[in-house]
Amino acid sequence: MGKFKRLLSLTLVCAISVFVTGCQKNVDQAVNSEYKYGKLKIQALSGAVCGAPAYVAYEKGFFKEEGLDVELVSGTLDENKTGLATGEFVVTNGDFQWFPSIQQGMNLKVIGGLHKGCIKIVLPPNSPIKTAADLKGKNIGVDEIGGTPMSVATIVLANAGINPQTEVTWKPYPLDQLNEAVSKGEVDAFAAWDPFGTLAVENNGYTVLTDISTDPLFKGKSCCFLYASENQIKENPDKVKAIARAYQKADAWIKEHPEETAQLEIDKKYIASDDVKLVTQLIKSYDFEYTTDTAKDDISYFVKKLDKTGFLKDNTDPAQFANDTYYDILKS
Repeated sequence: MGKFKRLLSLTLVCAISVFVTGCQKNVDQAVNSEYKYGKLKIQALSGAVCGAPAYVAYEKGFFKEEGLDVELVSGTLDENKTGLATGEFVVTNGDFQWFPSIQQGMNLKVIGGLHKGCIKIVLPPNSPIKTAADLKGKNIGVDEIGGTPMSVATIVLANAGINPQTEVTWKPYPLDQLNEAVSKGEVDAFAAWDPFGTLAVENNGYTVLTDISTDPLFKGKSCCFLYASENQIKENPDKVKAIARAYQKADAWIKEHPEETAQLEIDKKYIASDDVKLVTQLIKSYDFEYTTDTAKDDISYFVKKLDKTGFLKDNTDPAQFANDTYYDILKS
């Protein structure tokens, strides 16, 4: 009888095991059918207000609608470059800081413009610096060497007659430590994504030296583009197109719902601010709209501006660079 009980128990265990395994297989199949393009990492957790397209595409289900099981992650510029090179990442967002990397052989294509104006260069109270030309010989704080705020600042400096590679000193700090760096006298000004620049103005009495949403050098131009790995475009064009459509949907939703976008960013802790009114104003000023042909024109424009910075090869042809770099995945 004891043997019979043990045999019966073993049989039940096996039956349950088969049942659970079968159920799990069905669940896995359901998940796989729901996410046609599988899992995908996007490095988007920067703390910037203008990261809204990725936040919204994730939270409002636009990635999911396009068959993408997305995980938003954080990381440095170097980690992003490595991820794109190895295939860990398919897309990234950023401005013209990627142009030199493309010239150096990195296989990236701009597939769309995301929005305009999201970075400020700010000065502490009672600063003797009044114009960009006064930054010559100064220490400038940024979140990382080679990042977007630094790239923006190089154009401002170059257009003020300053060599951004030799006539200023760049000092990297975490975004939430830039104010402290100024207080300690380690930097004289800093360039940062919103809300950090705007919060320094609102809370600490800083003044704005450059606001790229209104500065003539940048106004009306895409400050952030969506880039895709050229290898991924060739190997998985439908997947890249799905990602572009998700961003396009997110931009359209943001434009129609700026206050809800601000509340989403705050509630989900994507940004370091709890001021819905302020964040809403910033979002409205960025003119979120996924652009294609206009993005190509903006690439050419910024190549011209970068000519003075020394970051691109001498005599880079703006139109040729734009033609080589831009790819309209949505029309492919």
